[in-house]
Amino acid sequence: MKRASYGLAYIASLFLLTGCNLVVFNPKGQIATDERNLIILATGLMLLVVVPVIVLTFVFAYRYRATNKKARYSPRWASSHKIEAVVWGVPLLIIIALGWVTWETTHALDPYRPLDSDKQPLNVQVVATDWKWLFIYPDLGVASVNELALPVHTPVSFTITSDAAMTSFFIPALGGQIYAMAGMQTKLHLIANETGEFRGIAANYNGPGFSDMHFSTLSLSDTDFQAWLTKVKGAPTQLDHTSYAQLAKPSTRHPVTYYSAVQERLFLDIVDKYEGMNKADKTQRRQTRLNSTGERADHYLVQER
Repeated sequence: MKRASYGLAYIASLFLLTGCNLVVFNPKGQIATDERNLIILATGLMLLVVVPVIVLTFVFAYRYRATNKKARYSPRWASSHKIEAVVWGVPLLIIIALGWVTWETTHALDPYRPLDSDKQPLNVQVVATDWKWLFIYPDLGVASVNELALPVHTPVSFTITSDAAMTSFFIPALGGQIYAMAGMQTKLHLIANETGEFRGIAANYNGPGFSDMHFSTLSLSDTDFQAWLTKVKGAPTQLDHTSYAQLAKPSTRHPVTYYSAVQERLFLDIVDKYEGMNKADKTQRRQTRLNSTGERADHYLVQER
């Protein structure tokens, strides 16, 4: 009776799992799709060894049980070249295949590698604070809190830092996960293949507000993105050092907030405030001024020695 109840509980749990949304295996972006395929491929290659070993364990246990008098008994058996070839050859081939796959995907899925696209990338500067996410659009001159909007089929170039404890920036549906650290800038390139709303999270514990440090990612058509941009530009508040100082104070479940204008160099100033943490590092910066069309295009080069 006890075994039957355990079996029923196991089957019931399987039915419950069917309601789970395995986001990593339901990608909405090209990077996430490539990462999912890599997980499946690597797991499949490793199962080529794992599954036969599990199956043969039961086969040998059954075949060579004490009550089976037909099984051959070879007390003087020492070795078999065929078995040695399989035991060493198959894992070697799998390791070679995994090594090749790892080499290729390490370069292809490098988060610092720009994505190939006919469209110009959208630049977004990301600041992780306690416990909220700030998104600055330097080329558009606007910013938002806990809401990231991006046009579908358009590559997005993220520059990420932290103004608090180290955490990790992660949008499971779009792929990629990279750390946000104070005084440093990390890069990430993503693209959305479908419109929709996706959940973004902090994937590294960073204090009591960690569980509420998430944001909405809106993948919008070009028309809807322009409408979103118009809405943000109509916001009454602007982001400067004073308003940012208030925003950066620790808080949880911060509501979505829009800023119609952003003080120039604000992101770089947030990074620079931690320069004294390691005075041995020499930092060089390069900033381009206004281009010929009057649009702002700030680019920073950070080199650490």
